[in-house]
Amino acid sequence: MVCRQGYDRLVAEDSPKDDQAGATLMGEAPPSQRGAPRTCFVVHDRDSSEMRFSRESAAELLASGGFFWLDLDRPDADDFEILREVFGFHPLAVEDSEHFDQRAKIEDYDDFVFLVVYGASPDDDRLVEVHCFYSERFLVTVHQDDCPAFAEIRRRYQKREEEIDRPSLLLYRIVDGLVDSFFPILADFDDRIDELEDQIFREANDKQLQEIFQMKRLLVGMRKAVSPQRDAFAGLLGGVAELPGLAQGDERYFRDVYDHLIRISDLIDSYRDLLTSAMDVYLSTVSNRLNAVMKQLAVIATIFLPLAWLTGFFGQNFGYLVRSIGGWETFVGVGVGTELVALAILLALFRRRGWF
Repeated sequence: MVCRQGYDRLVAEDSPKDDQAGATLMGEAPPSQRGAPRTCFVVHDRDSSEMRFSRESAAELLASGGFFWLDLDRPDADDFEILREVFGFHPLAVEDSEHFDQRAKIEDYDDFVFLVVYGASPDDDRLVEVHCFYSERFLVTVHQDDCPAFAEIRRRYQKREEEIDRPSLLLYRIVDGLVDSFFPILADFDDRIDELEDQIFREANDKQLQEIFQMKRLLVGMRKAVSPQRDAFAGLLGGVAELPGLAQGDERYFRDVYDHLIRISDLIDSYRDLLTSAMDVYLSTVSNRLNAVMKQLAVIATIFLPLAWLTGFFGQNFGYLVRSIGGWETFVGVGVGTELVALAILLALFRRRGWF
């Protein structure tokens, strides 16, 4: 079930600010802060639809006896209170679910299993964190960010005609959808790295270096999410952790998830190496450009060095120079001529050495 904020914004906008402040001082929450029921999306035996998430609706779902999937998007404190009191989840599991940025894990709480699973999302950090409460009777998912991977799963179960007879298969599809959502994001990384390398070879600039560092930070964040998730499912396959209601052969599905996590981890490491190589190419290109500029400046300085010496030599007012150089022909031949000869000798030497 997808949950959205159900607050009455019209009442909140029409209420004066002074009245809201007074209500807060008197211990009564203003209308815009009251815990109104949230609109949620639920998949159960009968159909798939939206409903108001409240104590009554949660108790009705539990009393129906059939398996259901409840998806909570951006829950608040009242929603977690329902999970704690109506569903009877362990306080430690609910506490972990209230605080996001958790490490991916699978924890057994006797009558249910608490999972923290990561997927990809087109936001700033490219990650979406999903907390799952799973048992043979229900699957409750909680997340703060938009989760595009759930859209296709909801459409599939909305079109179904039979009941959810294999809860473990639904859990697999949710986890597999989250894991597979990394592949399009990583494919975009691959294309962008190729473009950056081509741009660096053509003309390196500071924006490219900043983008390289930003992409490396995103990949580091993905690795921090994927590596523990890979280890958690490795423990599931190794018998360290168990999921309730696993039918014979269901382990093969989660083995496929583990295989995808290994591939994603390898891709992340490969792209980090490619970005490191791209940064090395950038630094080498900038260094070569600086060396070329320094060579040009050295050539110019070397050319002017003998010219400055000759000009200073003829400017010393020797008696011979004063008596002998009396016309412009002699001045051009002795003064300018020697400078031109020195310049020609230097240019021939530079060309012979391949400096230009």
